[in-house]
Amino acid sequence: MKFLIEIAGASVVVIAAILVLPRFLELFALINATVYISMAVLALSLALVWGFGGILCFGQAAFFGLGGYSYAVAAINFGDTTYAIPVAIAVPALMAAALGYVMFYGRISDVYMGAITLTLTLILFNFVNSTAGDQWRIGAAPLGGFNGIPSTPPLNLPGDPGNPLPPESIFAIAAISLLLCYILAKFILRARFGRVIVAIRENERRAELLGYDARAYKLGIFVIGGAMAGLSGMLFANCVFVSPTMFSLFYSGQIIIWVMVGGLGTLVGPVIGAILLNFFTTWAGTLPDINPSLILGAILMLAVLVVPRGVLPSLTTLLGRLRGAGDAPGDAA
Repeated sequence: MKFLIEIAGASVVVIAAILVLPRFLELFALINATVYISMAVLALSLALVWGFGGILCFGQAAFFGLGGYSYAVAAINFGDTTYAIPVAIAVPALMAAALGYVMFYGRISDVYMGAITLTLTLILFNFVNSTAGDQWRIGAAPLGGFNGIPSTPPLNLPGDPGNPLPPESIFAIAAISLLLCYILAKFILRARFGRVIVAIRENERRAELLGYDARAYKLGIFVIGGAMAGLSGMLFANCVFVSPTMFSLFYSGQIIIWVMVGGLGTLVGPVIGAILLNFFTTWAGTLPDINPSLILGAILMLAVLVVPRGVLPSLTTLLGRLRGAGDAPGDAA
C-alpha cells in the first residue's frame, strides 16, 4: 500500500508540474527547469548504483556524456531523433556492461573501482576535447573538439523530423522520464533482484554463501544506472548542447554531492537534492563576486557535519520523533 501511495504521490507532483510550470515560467526559466530535471535523472542513477548497490561510481558523468554525444551523433546522421533516443540509452549501457564486467568479474576492490570509473571519465574528457577538425566526425556529425556539437537537433515528433517539439513538450518529456525512472527504480528494489542487491551491499560474502552470484547482480544494477545516466544526457542535450564539459570532473563531483546532500540510500532525496542545488547554484551565479563552486562545497561540508545521513532521512527521522512526541500522553497536572 505504501508503495502505491508513493507512486501516486510522485505522479501527482509530476503531472502538476507539467500542467502548471509552463504557464508561469518564461522560456529561459522553463529550459533551466528541464536541465534541473535531467540532472535529477542523473542523480537518481547514482542513487540506485551507490545508495542501494553499494558501488561508489565516479563515472556517472562518463555515461551522461556518452548519452548526450550518442544522441547528437545519431540524430544528425539519422535526420530523425526517433531512433536517436534508444541509441543514447544503449551506448552508455553497453559501456557500463563492458566496464562492469571487467571490474566485477575481475574482483577489483572498491577503491580501485572508484579510480577506474574516474579514469574513464578523464579519458573521455581529454579525448573529446582533442577532436577538433573536419577529420573528427562520425558520419555527417562533426565531434567539434572543445566546442562540442552545438547543432544538436531537438526532439521531434516520432517519425516526423520536420516537426521539432517546443520547449514545453520537451519539459513534459523530461518530467515523465524522471517519473518513469523513479517507478522503475521502485519496482527494481521491491523485486527479488533489488532485495538481493541490498543484501549484497550489506554483506557480499554472506550473499554469496547463500548462493547468489554477487558479480552478476552488481553488473546488472551498474548497467541500469548507466542507461539512466545516458537518458539524462539525452535530455540535457535537448536543453543546451553536448560538449566535453559533460565528461568533466565538475559534473562527477556534483553528482556525488547531490546524492550525499539529498540522502544516500533513498530515491527521492537525491532527486530533490539535484533540483534544489542546481537551482541554488544557478541563482548564486547571478550574484556579483560569488563563486558558485565554493558555495556548493560549503553546502556539502555543512550537510556532512549537520546531517551526515542526508537532508531527507534526517527530516524523516525528525518528523517521526515529533509525531511520536505528539502522540505520547501528556503528564497529569
